[in-house]
Amino acid sequence: MKWVTRKNAAVDRIACPWLIRRFIDSEAEFLYVDEADVFRIAREQGAEPYDVEGAEMGHVDGRCSFESIILRYGLQDAGLSRLADIVHGADVEADISKMPESAGLKAVAMGFRRLYADRDLEKLEAEMPLYDALYAWCAAQ
Repeated sequence: MKWVTRKNAAVDRIACPWLIRRFIDSEAEFLYVDEADVFRIAREQGAEPYDVEGAEMGHVDGRCSFESIILRYGLQDAGLSRLADIVHGADVEADISKMPESAGLKAVAMGFRRLYADRDLEKLEAEMPLYDALYAWCAAQ
C-alpha cells in the first residue's frame, strides 16, 4: 500500500510510517511531496493521504495523525497507547507538557530534521530504530 504526505517531516510524518510499517503493512511505501500535491498524487498513485489538512488520517477532533491512524485501524495495545500520548505532545505544541517524554521526542525529531532536511525517506529509515526503542520502553511501563 502507498501513503502520501507533505515533505520535510518532523514528528507525525515519521511516527505514522513507523506505526504503519510495524502494525498495519510492513511493505508500505511512503511518498513525501509538496503539500499542494498530496491529494493529486494520492489519486494518481492510489495512495492514502495522511498528516495533511483534509485527510481522514490527519489532525481531526483534537487528535494528531498518529492517533487518527490508530483509531481508523482499531489498534489496541497499551504500549502503543502510551506512545501515542508522547507523539501527540511532541506534535501538538499546546500539549507538549502533558507527557514529559514529548519534549525529548520533539527535540530529537527536530534534530533529525536538521540533519536530513527534506530527504524524508532517509530520515524515516534513520528514525525507525528510535521509534522501535521508544515503543519497547512504552510497552514495558
